[in-house]
Amino acid sequence: MNTPIVLPILIPLGTAAFSFFFWKRPAAQKTIGVLGSCTHLVASLTLLHQVYHQGILATQIGNWQAPFGISLAVDLFGAIMTTIAALMGFVVAVYSLVNVDNQRIGYGYYSFLHLLLMGVCGVFLTGDLFNMYVWFEVMLMSSFVLLALGGERRQLEGGFKYVTLNLISSAFFLTALGILYGMAGTLNMADLALQLANGRSTGMVITVSMLFFIAFGIKSALFPLFFWLPASYHTPPVAVSAIFAGLLTKVGVYSLIRVFTLLFTQDTAYTHLFILIMAGLTMVTGVLGAMAQNEFRRILSFHIISQVGYMVMGLGLFTPLAMAGAIFYIIHHIIVKTNLFLISGVARRYAGAFDLENIGGLYRYAPGLTILFFISAFSLAGIPPLSGFWAKFILVKSSLQIGAYTIAATALAVSLLTLFSMTKIWDKAFWREAPASNALRPNTDASKLMPRERVAYYLPMILLSLLTLVIGMMVEPFFQIAQLAAEQLVNPEAYIQAVLGARP
Repeated sequence: MNTPIVLPILIPLGTAAFSFFFWKRPAAQKTIGVLGSCTHLVASLTLLHQVYHQGILATQIGNWQAPFGISLAVDLFGAIMTTIAALMGFVVAVYSLVNVDNQRIGYGYYSFLHLLLMGVCGVFLTGDLFNMYVWFEVMLMSSFVLLALGGERRQLEGGFKYVTLNLISSAFFLTALGILYGMAGTLNMADLALQLANGRSTGMVITVSMLFFIAFGIKSALFPLFFWLPASYHTPPVAVSAIFAGLLTKVGVYSLIRVFTLLFTQDTAYTHLFILIMAGLTMVTGVLGAMAQNEFRRILSFHIISQVGYMVMGLGLFTPLAMAGAIFYIIHHIIVKTNLFLISGVARRYAGAFDLENIGGLYRYAPGLTILFFISAFSLAGIPPLSGFWAKFILVKSSLQIGAYTIAATALAVSLLTLFSMTKIWDKAFWREAPASNALRPNTDASKLMPRERVAYYLPMILLSLLTLVIGMMVEPFFQIAQLAAEQLVNPEAYIQAVLGARP
C-alpha cells in the first residue's frame, strides 16, 4: 500500500477523533486543530511531490484487486486539489483561534472542520464513484454542523436551505450511480472508462451523464442550481464561510471535471457544448447578483458562483490548454476567495458590520488590511500581473483558438463587471469616511486588535496574499504543473493503467 495516498484522509480523521477527547477544553482543541492541519499540509505536499516525480499512484484497500475492491488513485490534478485543501484547512484553523468563540469550539468546531477536510480529500483521492458518494455525504454532514453550530436563527435558516438542496443533489447522484451500475456492473472509474468507451448505449450514457451534471452542478452552484449558496454562506462565523467558499463548490467542479474527462466523452459535441452554455450563464448571473448586493459576504458569495463559471468554461471547451486554464483558475480562485472572506471578517472586527452602508474609512485605521484586500480583490477581477489575470488569459486564449468567440466575450465582460463590484467594496469599505450612524467606529478601543488577535488574523491573510503575488509574478512553473495535470485528464490511459494495473 502507498501510505502517502491514505495519509491526507487518515490525518484529519485522527485529528477529529483526538479533539473529541478534549470536548470541554477549548484551548487543547485549538492546539490539536492547528497541529493536525499543519501535519495534514505536510502529508499533502509530500504526496504532491511524489506524484509529480513518480507519476499517477494507486492503491487497493483490503487486498482486493481493482475493480472489485476500494481503490484510491491520485493523479496530478487530485494531488494539487488535496494540497490546496490542506493549505486552506491550515490557514482557517489558525484564523479560527480568534474568530470562533469558545462555545462553538466546545461543541466540536475543530473536530467537524477536520471531518470536512477528510471528506473533501476523500473525494479527491477516491477511484470509485460509490466511495465518492460516501465522501460527499461525510462532507455534507460535517459542513451542515459547521453551518448551524451556535444555533443562531439565521444560521439555521441558511443551513436548512443548504442541506435541502444538497440532499436533492445526493438523490440525483445516487440515482445516477444505480443506473450506471446496472449498465456496466462496476463503479470503479478506471473500469467504467474502459467499458463506456466501446460506444454501446450512447444515448443512455448521455442521459446518465446529465444526472451526474445535475448532481455535481448543484454542489458546484452552477446556473440555475446555485441559489442555496448566497442564502447560506454569509450566515456562519467568517472562518466557516472562508473554508466553504474556498473548497465546497470546487469539490463539485473537481467531480464534474473528473467524470466528464474520464467517463462521459462519447459525444462531446453535445455534452461539453451544454456544459459550456451553462458555464456562460453561471458567469453572467453570478456577477449580476454580486452587483445587486450591498453586504460584504453576500457580494463575495455571488462572486463564487460567477467564478465557478470560468472553471467549468475550461471543461466545456475541452482542449488541453482550456483544461490547464481551468486547473490554474481553480488554484487561483481557492486562494483568493478564501482570503477575501478572511479579510471580510477582520473588516467587520474593525468596523462592527458587514453592510457596506455602515462601514468605511478602513484605509486610515487598517492600512495593512487595505493592501491585502487590494491584492486579492483585483486578482479576482483579473488585473495584471496578479494570478487572476493569467487564469482568465489562458481561458480566453483557449476559447479564441477554437473560435468560441461568444464565451470569450462573455468571460471578458464578466471580468469587467467583477471589477466594478470589487471597486464598490474598495470605495465604500476602505476609502470613504465611516458614516456617522456607525455604532462602532474604526478608531474606538473596542475595534482595536490585541497582539494575539493580530497574529492569528493577519498571518493567514498575508500567507495567501503572498501566494497570490507569487503565482502572478512567477506564473510559468504553476502553469506548467497545470499543463501536466491537464494532459493526464485529456489522455486518461495512464490513470486507467495505474488503477487497474495496481496490485495490493
